[in-house]
Amino acid sequence: MATTADIRNGMVFEYKDQRMKVIQFLHVKPGKGGAFVRTKLKNIVTGQVVDVTFRSGEKIHPIYLESKEMQYLYGDDISYVFMDMKTYNQINVPLKIIEEERKFLKEGEMVEVSLVDEDVIGIKLPLFVELEVTETDPGMRGDTATGGTKPATLETGFTVIVPLFINVGDVIKVDTRTGEYVERRK
Repeated sequence: MATTADIRNGMVFEYKDQRMKVIQFLHVKPGKGGAFVRTKLKNIVTGQVVDVTFRSGEKIHPIYLESKEMQYLYGDDISYVFMDMKTYNQINVPLKIIEEERKFLKEGEMVEVSLVDEDVIGIKLPLFVELEVTETDPGMRGDTATGGTKPATLETGFTVIVPLFINVGDVIKVDTRTGEYVERRK
């Protein structure tokens, strides 16, 4: 048994007979009255996001996660397929669970998959990924690193803002937390 003082981002607990994942939380101590915790929770089955306020010290029932390293095989408009490299079991992950992360997924990449009772609730990507630029305006002679920027489409279909000297075929490093260009890889 835990209390609201134990709430952290990414934590999963049971709320009104539903498994909820904490997206954001804020501990508030007003000058008058009791403290409370304001949270934004995502239902891991339906994907619905709700705002819930708890009184400070209120009891919650955490659900413990299991993490497995799995390889991303392929995806379509409905689900993405991951394989456990130890048992070679494959699992389908619905698109709504990994909607934000999919823009950084490259076939064959290893990711950490979070499970609750064999149900996938999310994936954890590496902090940085290297992706190839498939479409962008051509770089011109004299374009410098301190000059302007332009959009570039990556091999996963994600569009990122890059410096003018980046060309089609270049491999760039992208921060998965912010979705921003970091550097060009050689």
